[in-house]
Amino acid sequence: MSRIWTPGADASGFDPRSIRRGLDEYLPRCEQELIGIRRDLHAHPEVAFKEFRTTQIIVDFLSAIGLRPWVLPNGTGVVCDIRGGDGPIIALRADIDALPQKDTKLVSYRSTVEDAAHNCGHDVHTVMLLGAGRFLAMLAEAGLLRGTVRLIFQPAEELPGGARNVIAAGALDGVRRIFALHCDPAQEVGFLGLRTGAITASYDKILIRATGAGGHTARPHLTGSPIRALAAMVGELSAVLDQRFDARSGHELEWGRLQSGLAANSIPIVGELEGTLRCLDPQHRRSALDALPALVGLVAELHRVEAELITTLGLPPTVNEATSVEIFRHAGGLALGEDKIGPTGQSMGGEDFSLYLELVDGALGRYGVRKPGTPKYDLHQGGFDVDESCIARGVDLEVHMALTALDHAWSEA
Repeated sequence: MSRIWTPGADASGFDPRSIRRGLDEYLPRCEQELIGIRRDLHAHPEVAFKEFRTTQIIVDFLSAIGLRPWVLPNGTGVVCDIRGGDGPIIALRADIDALPQKDTKLVSYRSTVEDAAHNCGHDVHTVMLLGAGRFLAMLAEAGLLRGTVRLIFQPAEELPGGARNVIAAGALDGVRRIFALHCDPAQEVGFLGLRTGAITASYDKILIRATGAGGHTARPHLTGSPIRALAAMVGELSAVLDQRFDARSGHELEWGRLQSGLAANSIPIVGELEGTLRCLDPQHRRSALDALPALVGLVAELHRVEAELITTLGLPPTVNEATSVEIFRHAGGLALGEDKIGPTGQSMGGEDFSLYLELVDGALGRYGVRKPGTPKYDLHQGGFDVDESCIARGVDLEVHMALTALDHAWSEA
């Protein structure tokens, strides 16, 4: 790849040492304010497409520093350009929605909303991007930002699919590269995990509805059984996919609901099986989805029932582009130190940042937020919390991500 922001004045006019001095002065002054906003958001979580209060807080913050944010058409989510004159556009994304879960922590900023909580760190993502946006706006005002940094505060990542609203609103138009951080409670605060290629899996819902004639359990030979057919599909479909595809491609067909029948002595007429298909490889995902109808039909025929397969396409895999990962790595070294950068594993969970990466080169990084010596909570657990020193360090990292990406874009021109 081309040169990425070596020491001294670079192609876009930056001196990394002066940026470092500016951040060292800025971060101590803004840290407590950002922690306060984070705690307010944490105490007042809003779930997908209900993030009206959160949206207003973002708009007020950005407007107060002289920027012109605009709200997405559905009323939640914000996009804001920090313009430094003609030049490339790079984007930074933060997701802003909470989960429909309980907050079980005993802290002063515990959720005040029943069955809603920021158990995935989106409140932290939001304030890190706000803090980075203000510093970048200061650079733009001083004439030190050649290009545009687009801040995307996305709603409804947990639904998932709020990224579709962002894309439909034109917020990706003209963007050269896009980057995002996601909290990682498995890593101590300040660590950055990176991976080239698939970092999260696709996510598609699978519903199979089996229908027979119904009958008495004393005479099963007179009718097909939806229960037997669906029970067979639970094991057989996964086993056949395992045999057809290389295990290294990464796939997981798992079931969450099997429902049929009302009485012990009656063979039901209809039953339903529902689950998810997750794949790390885009081609494997397409092949698996193509194979399922015939496989379902074969098992149904063996058990003398009719079967309907309903596939609801969700999200593609999140596939990090190689050059964008190297930009991320360089920025992480400048902000956190080379010793804080390492590889991260693949997750079979879904992430709608993947929808951006189908259109624009970019990368998602995992950012450590766990306080040293504390228990390891997973994402989506009621006790999830962060070491709030991660916020200032995250601002530092996002500023360097933006500037490094702009510099690389100029070097490509």
